[in-house]
Amino acid sequence: MSASSEGGAAIESPCVNICVIHPGAGLCVGCLRTGDEIARWGAMSPQARRALMAALPARAALLDAAGPPPPPRSRG
Repeated sequence: MSASSEGGAAIESPCVNICVIHPGAGLCVGCLRTGDEIARWGAMSPQARRALMAALPARAALLDAAGPPPPPRSRG
């Protein structure tokens, strides 16, 4: 793990490589971030990353309340 500019440990991404945005909740079913948060992660300050990481556990309930995502549409 590399050090951040503040001299502390770098904040690792919450990504677990299950990258599917739930259409009802607007959250990734893997990491619980919004698409905008995923896109901005690399530019976020360590403080903003820590704040987001702290908020993620509470989002699991939002995803549960949204129910399962609809099945993928067939291409053809």
